[in-house]
Amino acid sequence: MTHNSESEKEPATTNQNGENLTEQEAQANATEETSADASETNTEASAQPQEDTHAKLEAEVQEAKDKYVRLYADFENFRRRTAKEKIEQIKLANEGLLKDLLPILDDFERALKAFEEAEDKEAIKEGVKLIQDKFGKTLLNKGLKPMESTIGKVFDVEEHESIAQVPAPSDDQKGKVIDEIERGYYLHDKVVRFAKVVVGS
Repeated sequence: MTHNSESEKEPATTNQNGENLTEQEAQANATEETSADASETNTEASAQPQEDTHAKLEAEVQEAKDKYVRLYADFENFRRRTAKEKIEQIKLANEGLLKDLLPILDDFERALKAFEEAEDKEAIKEGVKLIQDKFGKTLLNKGLKPMESTIGKVFDVEEHESIAQVPAPSDDQKGKVIDEIERGYYLHDKVVRFAKVVVGS
């Protein structure tokens, strides 16, 4: 029995352009299309994590901005509060000292009234001396300390202020303090008032 030669040929397949393809060519095209589809799927899959990462970074940046804004606002509030407290502190810096001096002021007022009635000068003198001692102790408690007498000491520009020079009574008194006009004072070991002195020349 005779077979048709055309039936022994490989069945033809057409591509998208209508061209006849052999089975091998069709399989090759199918493999390429499958690879292309897989590549496209992989590209879409890889794009998704990138979008997620981008969104996460944007969220972190926004969070950092919010923190910065809050910190800046807190710092501005702290700066304004500190400046206000400093102004108040300067205004009230001497409040404690003034409160401690008020009783002494009261003593002077009472002494003035006593002067009008008292006839005993010694009693008045004793009362004034008590007020002076009280005043000195109050200042000492605040750190104010009087200098020791400068008379007879070598003139020292770190503690003394020369207001006059007079001929020295003797050679050994040249350059030394002959007289003290005003006593000097320390405040916590710092000179706050130089002693006004007369120096021998």
